[in-house]
Amino acid sequence: MSLMLFILVFSLAVVSGCIAGEKEANTMEKIVVSSEAFKDGETIPSEYTCDGKNVSPALSWKGIPAGAKSIALIVDDPDAPGGMFVHWVLYNIPANVQKLPGGMPKNETLGDGSRHGMTDFGRVGYGGPCPPKGTHRYYFKVYALDTMLNMQPGASKKQLESAMKGHILAQGELMGTYKR
Repeated sequence: MSLMLFILVFSLAVVSGCIAGEKEANTMEKIVVSSEAFKDGETIPSEYTCDGKNVSPALSWKGIPAGAKSIALIVDDPDAPGGMFVHWVLYNIPANVQKLPGGMPKNETLGDGSRHGMTDFGRVGYGGPCPPKGTHRYYFKVYALDTMLNMQPGASKKQLESAMKGHILAQGELMGTYKR
């Protein structure tokens, strides 16, 4: 009988933890991400792809919480034939920055201290959509962090995500599509 009681109490504790975790995720502040180049769910103009100038589109965001110390950006394509393909990694963007101009330089470190991470193209800086076939979705994800990250330029998306754990105050995304 005591084993049954233990299982019941343990199960309730697990369920309570899951519900609390869901509530916490649902109450996280939301960042609204936009671009003057395309609207959420719309086609990314070819200028920002490998078929055009392959420059980054202008991005802007609203909703960075007061306690944020930095912003991180990840752009990836979940529809790539080999699985998730990373197109842009940028971190340690100062928290007071509310937009990035189009055509961002592809330097490891930018003038404001922002640092580029490594893309799946094997280089730092933005690499635009270049799908081999079909329509792909590209997610421009913005994160407000409660810290500056102690990471050198060239970090991978995986390293960035690991460093961000426990430091995300708010997040948001913009999704664009592209088909060749």
